[in-house]
Amino acid sequence: MVQRAQRVKAASADPAKHRIRQRGKPFGNVTRGTTNPNRLRRVDRWLAGPQAWRLRKDQAPGGRPLVVDLGYGGSPTTAVELYARIHAVCPDVHVTGIEIEPERVRIAKPLEHDGLDFAVGGFEIPVPGHATMVRAFNVLRQYDEADVQLIWATVCARLSPNGIFVDGTCDEIGQRSTWVALDRKGPGSLTISMRFGAFDLPSDVAERLPKALIHHNVPGQKIHGFLQALDQHWLAGAPMASFGNRQRWMLMCQKMYDDGWPVVRAPSRWRLGELSVAWSAVNPN
Repeated sequence: MVQRAQRVKAASADPAKHRIRQRGKPFGNVTRGTTNPNRLRRVDRWLAGPQAWRLRKDQAPGGRPLVVDLGYGGSPTTAVELYARIHAVCPDVHVTGIEIEPERVRIAKPLEHDGLDFAVGGFEIPVPGHATMVRAFNVLRQYDEADVQLIWATVCARLSPNGIFVDGTCDEIGQRSTWVALDRKGPGSLTISMRFGAFDLPSDVAERLPKALIHHNVPGQKIHGFLQALDQHWLAGAPMASFGNRQRWMLMCQKMYDDGWPVVRAPSRWRLGELSVAWSAVNPN
């Protein structure tokens, strides 16, 4: 059963004070915990690809980067997969799966090894030191929007100077994904990533927007304008469909860049059905 989210007014805005108040009690609530194998492959390859520099920075000299799968759910599958994908680019990485439900951690414990462990906790991230990467997928969507800013601040306070926090949402089999990337300063970008053939219009991803944006996809809001612009360029690129949806998507991305949208010009990522835009272009505040 999904419990009501902890309200912002019930917690300190100071992450340090918040950790003291929450001693012995994780910050957060038990959520549904449903997941599927390979569901988070899109965000994982982004972390292991263009974000891998963060791991290298925290690895030298002699460091061991820490990556956290926050709220991995009823099965430890996503944490195991995250370790395999990150380990491939950073053999010294240590991954910790964190869950607020003790029984879920108990079930995962037999899978522990030198590079992977599991712990009971919440958004306070109860691990030694600071994390290079924290991935929380399909977690914050089960909280009230009013809780998001405090949760972001709490998690970001646990990041290393090179660290990144990914707050994302995807469908049940990972064909439509979106995520917000944050560092210690706050949100920096929104990324959408979709499997070709799994959508009619780019705006079909709207139902999988992160909690901070999903209620703002209405006329007059930045995120609505962004998705509408994607749709317009997708439709205008219909003649490219004969060359495949990949070419049509890449043309759409290029047109967005040409129009002045602050999208990351990365054709190698566009080819994967992925596009990142600066948070300022979609920020609802």
